[in-house]
Amino acid sequence: MMSKSLWIAGSVAVCIAVGGCADGAKIVQQHESGGVVIHPFKEGQGPILSSFRKDALDLMKEKCRDKSYSIVREGEAKGRSRVVSPLDGAQELVEERRWGIQFECK
Repeated sequence: MMSKSLWIAGSVAVCIAVGGCADGAKIVQQHESGGVVIHPFKEGQGPILSSFRKDALDLMKEKCRDKSYSIVREGEAKGRSRVVSPLDGAQELVEERRWGIQFECK
């Protein structure tokens, strides 16, 4: 049986390995006919190839009730910085970059 502290340490290691436990895509502003959705992306991958971009597009489609939508503008949004503590106990500052997409339902 695995001890609780070993299980937590393993979970943290997996979380860091798959992208730092970044939040996925989410709508941060919305109104009756559109809004703004953001998603994280990695430096080397860029926002267009981010695995979270599909999630962002799905959120826009859902908000527009499966009607079409148009992207008004998109660009880098304010990211966030956070401190993570890997298994060796050292702390590391992680910068998370985010991409914003403003959209309107048609």
